[in-house]
Amino acid sequence: MKIISMIPARYAASRFPGKLMQDLQGKPVILRTYEATVNTGLFDEVFVVTDSDEIYQTITSNGGKAIMSKAVHECGSDRIAEAVADLDIDIVVNVQGDEPMTDRDSLAKVIEVFRDDAEKEIDLASLMTPITDWEEISDPNTVKVIVDNRNFAMYFSRSPIPYPRAKDTGVHYYKHKGIYAFRKNAILDFTRLPMLPLEATEKIEAIRFLEYGKKIKMVETYTEGIEIDTPEDLVKANKIWK
Repeated sequence: MKIISMIPARYAASRFPGKLMQDLQGKPVILRTYEATVNTGLFDEVFVVTDSDEIYQTITSNGGKAIMSKAVHECGSDRIAEAVADLDIDIVVNVQGDEPMTDRDSLAKVIEVFRDDAEKEIDLASLMTPITDWEEISDPNTVKVIVDNRNFAMYFSRSPIPYPRAKDTGVHYYKHKGIYAFRKNAILDFTRLPMLPLEATEKIEAIRFLEYGKKIKMVETYTEGIEIDTPEDLVKANKIWK
């Protein structure tokens, strides 16, 4: 089974433009993410796929592998789908470019899902982490996921799910972490299928897979990591890295 990682890297960002090229202890964020992903030793190849000449040159001039997108893409999954269309691979893992503190154990867990899937029932796998703080559970910037008794995703939402009409049931809340592992056919299907109303309403691309009947296996992890979405996040990341 050939397994690669793709790191989608868009220069523009609504909350923190150019964040992937910001300095993180002497190197740009995207280079730190690329090197951390390579250093896991989990992948046959690792690529950054980008719309930015600056990001492309940063990776390639430091000995890395990068691919320039040919089209304009709305989301990372579309960018990855274009990049892998002609590659001979089985599984592609989407690592977020703004998460330089890549956790090897979490990545290994989503890959292992496919090694154990003899019936090829699973189209993609992703990560979730338990959350207990009600402020975070209520935060629309935190995407929540609910799963069935086999940990297959039932729905993703920016609202608290499930709604706590009864508060003494022992239900757990989970935050979705945006690392995905796809079968090649699943990621290619994603880019061919039009967006439907639920995805358009929530602005969560994982919902498209559910709307078209794809099966998403969720893997629990307790590692939070650092996602650099704001200048304050970058300050925090520099302190931790140092």
